[in-house]
Amino acid sequence: MANYKNGKDVLPPNLLKELQQYIHGELIYIPKKNKQRVGWGELSGTRKLITRRNEEIFGLYSEGRSVEYLQQAYHLSEDSIRKVIVKMRMELKQSANLQ
Repeated sequence: MANYKNGKDVLPPNLLKELQQYIHGELIYIPKKNKQRVGWGELSGTRKLITRRNEEIFGLYSEGRSVEYLQQAYHLSEDSIRKVIVKMRMELKQSANLQ
């Protein structure tokens, strides 16, 4: 998780007192404004890695690799492999319909 900041260092004293009526020395998460939020995994690159992995899984499946092989190769459950395949098929159909 990101760095924690002490409320007394970043909040105006009146706001700090108000928050202390609800939270007593506990951690609290304050989300970014909607305009500033980025999607899950976009900053860390995880989203791109998973997308690439899913494309590889679908490519291998399309070439004839079995679900069992893909389970072992990618250390995923049968259900996860099947979800990837279905999702990639749907994305492929959608992109074909847009052209």
